[in-house]
Amino acid sequence: MRFIKSFLQFILDLWHNRYLLWDLTKKDLKQRYLGSYLGILWAFIQPTITVFIFWFVFQVGFKSKPIDDFPFILWLICGMFPWFFFSEAWSSATNSIVANSFLVKKVVFRVSLLPIIQIMSALLVNLFFVMVLFIMFAVYGYMPNIYNLQVIYYLFALICLTFGLSLITSSLVIFLKDIGQLVGMILQFGFWGTPIFWSLKILPEQYQWILKVNPMYYIVEGYRNSFIYHEWFWNLGYTNYSFWLITICIGLFGVFIFKKLRPHFADVL
Repeated sequence: MRFIKSFLQFILDLWHNRYLLWDLTKKDLKQRYLGSYLGILWAFIQPTITVFIFWFVFQVGFKSKPIDDFPFILWLICGMFPWFFFSEAWSSATNSIVANSFLVKKVVFRVSLLPIIQIMSALLVNLFFVMVLFIMFAVYGYMPNIYNLQVIYYLFALICLTFGLSLITSSLVIFLKDIGQLVGMILQFGFWGTPIFWSLKILPEQYQWILKVNPMYYIVEGYRNSFIYHEWFWNLGYTNYSFWLITICIGLFGVFIFKKLRPHFADVL
């Protein structure tokens, strides 16, 4: 009951501070690329170039075969775009409190908003790539359909997962500086451990459940179900339950860690 009350209070705080959150999000995006000629455009240029390189290497160079009768590049970007968002949001949110230490000492400012600002910054960039996703599918002759709307649900699920993780890591990194490097290693391992470049079907069926427990598998496959396989998320069975069980547990642990360590932030910083 106490946790539900705290959660509802947090949602109210988000609503009351929505204009402040928006202003800080815009400010964060501008500061990231302050001093460069192209400014905020770099947030879109770098991932776009990465996708172009992969398209050239695998589609033109290696002439990768279609997967499930879909062009490999479409199958690939359905997994890469949500991973771009996840990796950028989690890594930047991890350092959000340390980078804004001057706000921690202000009693009136709710520090838990800092990771959300980083997540919102990454989300704005990700929305651009969702549009790119629609455009690339249209170029290959696949027009938008009702299943595509599921991307809203999977974005929400991804935000919940990222926020829970960022509460944990942004709290711990204040006391353990190695957490930032650890998050980088987890992201690097997770990128290749998640079926983004490769299909889960290459593994023996008895081992597939191990990777299906990975929350990012749920998100990546969710994007592909929305754009390629046309399968509703409520038909996914136990992967639905496992994702939300893990995400809720991460979120609860994140809230516990954050509340436990919050009184000591100002002293350490």
